[in-house]
Amino acid sequence: MILTIDIGNSATNFGIFDGQTLVLQFRRTTDPNSSSDEIGIFMRSVLRENNFDWKQIDRIGCCSVVPSSNYSMASACKKYFDKEALFIQAGIKTGLKLKASNTKEIGADLIAAAMGAINLFPNKDLIIVDMGTATTLELVSSQKEFIGGAILPGLKLSVESLAQKTAKLPSVEIARPEHVGGANTIEAIQTGLYYGHAGAIKEICSLYQKEIFKGKKPLIIGTGGFSKIFSDYHLFEQIVPELVLHGVKCAVEMNADL
Repeated sequence: MILTIDIGNSATNFGIFDGQTLVLQFRRTTDPNSSSDEIGIFMRSVLRENNFDWKQIDRIGCCSVVPSSNYSMASACKKYFDKEALFIQAGIKTGLKLKASNTKEIGADLIAAAMGAINLFPNKDLIIVDMGTATTLELVSSQKEFIGGAILPGLKLSVESLAQKTAKLPSVEIARPEHVGGANTIEAIQTGLYYGHAGAIKEICSLYQKEIFKGKKPLIIGTGGFSKIFSDYHLFEQIVPELVLHGVKCAVEMNADL
């Protein structure tokens, strides 16, 4: 079995793959100050409570956008699983042709999501929308070319910014509002957040279809923690919340010789 790890700014997601099947998912808050023992004990405890033997873990892969967490995570994998974790970084095999002007700036999460997407949806032009702390859009051609993308503040950041930088606006639940008219302050904020975010994504995707894919309609994939709240709004053709974990699994399999 393969243990996959996605260290995000807000949360760290874990997945266990048995062959091609994701058989277990769990998560914890990302804390750069966590020790290797805290992380290792947490991982082994979750596996034990779900009737998995940690000794069945053959390989481990990790995608991280929080460099300060990498040492503790790598140490935890070595100490508690006796395995060296493969981190997605420059020099590993990805199966992608990176067309960005500075490939070193491409986030490991973007690479992992692209790898997962071309594995699950081969031979298609893709727009991958990852809705986490930030919302990222990335372009991958049917020829497996990573072209580029866009980054905008995520829903959680937007909520926090409004609550912290204004005197009277409250923090609200991130959800699709019942009424688009915004009959009260909470609904008004939710309306702006939800439909403003959806509108931005639609506009950017429309421009990508016109200018990058020359009018050909790409497959739009939603992933990340907040993608599910748009499931009834038909913003995406496919929603794969665990897409990055699939990509990490692909990276582990492609780099078995490392």
